[in-house]
Amino acid sequence: MTQLPDGRFVDDEPYDPDASLQTLERSDMDAPNMVLVWRKFKQHRLGLFSGIALLIAYLMIPFAGFIAPYTANERQPDYLFSPPQSVEWTHEGEFIGPFVYPITSEADLETFQWKFTADETRPMKLKFFCEASSYKVAGLFKTNKHLFCAPEGATVFLWGSDRLGRDVFSRVSYGAQLSLTVGLIGITVSFILGIGFGSIAGYFGGKIDWVINRVIEILRSLPELPLWMALSAAVPSNWGPVAVFFIISIILGILDWPGLARAVRAKFLSLREEEYVKAAEMMGANSSRVIRKHLLPNFMSHLIASASLSIPAMILGETALSFLGLGLRAPAVSWGVMLNDAQNLASIEIYPWTAIPMLPIIFIVLAFNFLGDGLRDSLDPYSS
Repeated sequence: MTQLPDGRFVDDEPYDPDASLQTLERSDMDAPNMVLVWRKFKQHRLGLFSGIALLIAYLMIPFAGFIAPYTANERQPDYLFSPPQSVEWTHEGEFIGPFVYPITSEADLETFQWKFTADETRPMKLKFFCEASSYKVAGLFKTNKHLFCAPEGATVFLWGSDRLGRDVFSRVSYGAQLSLTVGLIGITVSFILGIGFGSIAGYFGGKIDWVINRVIEILRSLPELPLWMALSAAVPSNWGPVAVFFIISIILGILDWPGLARAVRAKFLSLREEEYVKAAEMMGANSSRVIRKHLLPNFMSHLIASASLSIPAMILGETALSFLGLGLRAPAVSWGVMLNDAQNLASIEIYPWTAIPMLPIIFIVLAFNFLGDGLRDSLDPYSS
């Protein structure tokens, strides 16, 4: 090393770009696996954006009541099928801030429809961090604080109202609590059954493998939608919304596990012959430890990607059952229940905003699929 007059040190050895590249490659090879996974996942922009969007959506679930200006079943009898209202900022060229124009409704005796007229001479400012109808944060703490509220004598239907005068935006916010959670509960049940039966069949083989395979084949041969409908119809009609929600989640998980079990079995059949597995068995490790410590970790990347792709299927399953009237029922609020109210095509043609609950379903399903693609590519960081 040579010290320069300004105090800096310079290496006397000539610069070797190949050596620098080898050092960089060595640092990548020595990096922890999760660091490599994160580096590759960041390059998948669509998957990264989808993951952030889903994280925000799930973090907002406990605060749905705070975000929504109304409660889920709060009715405005004078505003049935009210169209979406726009939030304005300027009135007659003057900046006022976020406000709405009050609307009045009257029945049209010729078309038998409600007509809504906005009074554009009276801008009414929205109220923020205001007090309105009470709700529970995360189902635990009761409060009446809302992010924004309608001013006195006006309404704020951002996405319109339904046939009972309930705010669609508020109901979509509350519906996310059930529609997004059903996938998490269902995938938990599916993973417990799928990993349990698949690992037993793949590791032990023999008659156990034969029996589990026959059960999987029988379940996979049954038509999915009729089976959903039969199991959902067996749920007693006098059960409460919470009980029905958990039963529907468990049904979706029970019907989803055979595919995962078959994938786990196939992977275990190949991994159980590896030398490190044989070494663990020879050292006295029992079957449970071999499965937990040696086999499952080598299969974890596939399980994570499989979970991100199975959750949207369960969300769609709950939506389909609730849409057909066999899943969650009122007064429970989910996106499928809301779409059940929009079954009439004539109503959708006249009041298209009643079909808005389809949009968050499409967004969430696409986000999970993009996230699954990104995870599937990045969980194998050494692939090209």
